Amino acid sequence: MSVVAAAISRLNWAIGQVFSWLSLGIVLVCFTVVVLRYVFATSFLWLQDLYIWLNGAMFMAVAGFALLRDDHVRVDIFYRPARMKTRAAVDLVGVLLFLLPFCYIVLIYSLPFVQRAWSYHEASANVGGMPGLYILKTFIIGFAVLLALQGVAMLCRSVLVLGGRRDLVPAMMAYPVKTADAEAQAIEGLH
Repeated sequence: MSVVAAAISRLNWAIGQVFSWLSLGIVLVCFTVVVLRYVFATSFLWLQDLYIWLNGAMFMAVAGFALLRDDHVRVDIFYRPARMKTRAAVDLVGVLLFLLPFCYIVLIYSLPFVQRAWSYHEASANVGGMPGLYILKTFIIGFAVLLALQGVAMLCRSVLVLGGRRDLVPAMMAYPVKTADAEAQAIEGLH
């Protein structure tokens, strides 16, 4: 279980490191669009499509990375100060009841949508827009798969902690041991 959790976490970490650089591309493309529009009184529709598409691709690709880093939004009134085994139990139930079913539904409903887009090489609906919308739509499947995989890694972590083997939990996804550590890591955005 430790090896599986570590492998999944490393995969999501690597994908997160690569795709987080799209944020720089988004800023540069958006800046270019604004300069072209307001300084040179011209515009390219494909550039406007590009920064929106980059944002969508980045969001979907880094979702598993955000879950790994515990950067997602949740109400932490009870979770952060809770004991490690309580957090593991909450994660176990949350992944089984909410995360994995959500990923399954997204995957099942997006497959025909993506297949249809690939069948006719869908492009932007805007005249002069970006080609290759079907590639962007494929990121929906990647989103569901990477998020579900990180959920499996969380399940492995929870089972290890609840089974008394927290020493086998990969370091990159280990729970903070003390409440003060949890609070410090929450401030830093690590847990």
